[in-house]
Amino acid sequence: MNAPRRRRALWILPPILIGVAVLALSVSRKPAPTAAAEGEPVRAVRTLTVEALTLVPHVQGYGSVQPAQVWSAVAQVAGRVVQMHPQLRDGEILPAGTELLRIDPVDYELNLAQAQATLAELDVQQSNTEASLEIERRNLALAQRERERIASLAKQGTASRSDTDSAERNLLASRAAVQNLENALALLPSQRNVQKARVAQAERDLQNTLIRAPFDLRVAGLAVEAEQYVGKGQTLFRGDAVERVEIVAQFNLSEMRKLFIGQDRISLDPAALADRLPEMTGLKARVNLDMGGHIATWDARFVRFSDQIDSKTRTLGVVVAVDRPFAKVRPGERPPLSKGMLVQVDLEGRAQAQRILVPRHAIHAGQVYLVDDDSRLALRDIELLYNLDGTSVVASGLSGGEQLVLSDLVPAVAGMRLDPRPDDAASSALRAAAGSAQ
Repeated sequence: MNAPRRRRALWILPPILIGVAVLALSVSRKPAPTAAAEGEPVRAVRTLTVEALTLVPHVQGYGSVQPAQVWSAVAQVAGRVVQMHPQLRDGEILPAGTELLRIDPVDYELNLAQAQATLAELDVQQSNTEASLEIERRNLALAQRERERIASLAKQGTASRSDTDSAERNLLASRAAVQNLENALALLPSQRNVQKARVAQAERDLQNTLIRAPFDLRVAGLAVEAEQYVGKGQTLFRGDAVERVEIVAQFNLSEMRKLFIGQDRISLDPAALADRLPEMTGLKARVNLDMGGHIATWDARFVRFSDQIDSKTRTLGVVVAVDRPFAKVRPGERPPLSKGMLVQVDLEGRAQAQRILVPRHAIHAGQVYLVDDDSRLALRDIELLYNLDGTSVVASGLSGGEQLVLSDLVPAVAGMRLDPRPDDAASSALRAAAGSAQ
């Protein structure tokens, strides 16, 4: 048994000796170790090349949809409602000019007829007064001649004192009659004007018994029924314009500042603000509605700023408008913008050229990590202009072409060896953030 074991040991021993010889030969031929191999660590880091990009700043706010124009149907005359449009119900859309409601016109037709008859009587009265005045003027002329004749006779002693007095009284009476008729005739034009105004008022009252839609509207707040009596000044219903809706979205003042940095000074000429404010600000708007798994979007336009700062939130209201919202409905994708919807408003400012953008997570207490020419870590203080979502806009401290470290180094020691690995996805995301509104 010992002889076979010795033979097996002799067979195993040569391969072992050969392996030891090969290992010794490889070690003897290995080059001298580098500094890193001798113990200096090398950290692999994600990097991107800093670029000067054209940035389209944008901010987001929220607000509720409301009609751009609201009309209140107020009864201008009192009476019983004798007719209503069959579709005069909350939520119905009716075109401009539609007869919506009629109040009993009988009493107002009678008032108009009476006013017109009184006006016609004044025309007849004027004709009669003019004829009577002509007659009285002739009587006055006769009385004048009679008084002169009596006076001549009195000088000759052939007329008594009583004849002279009688002639004088007749003359005065004729003068009084002429004066009264002239006064009455002078008052007739003003009386006619007053009566014409009454006729016009009666016509308006009669017209106001019929209520028509002044524009394409959606009925809301209906507060009347057929055969119901309504009083003058009573609100019957409201009509919301469907041609345009507005959203008053609230924005933080510090956020709004981002949209105007770098713009030329705006001349606040009150005469030009009304028409040129959208052009002067350069703001563009988009409205988004979260439908749960789907975002519906509408192109909008900036209209104006609200008249005051919200006292509770200290935010500024910005009014944007969407024209013809019902024409932009897409079933299942884009519903009609209805009153009361809470929507997001995305405001875009003018493009800002040569902006240095970096991811916000790449900034560490006011510093960024850079890869220098020797692939070592450099720490750099920077100043920020503002933050925009997950991106920061750098005011100073960075230049295009530098290598920015995206990885979070703990600890971050200046001069440590780095193995930079470009992160193309981060670079693409940064470019997309810069031009996300384009």
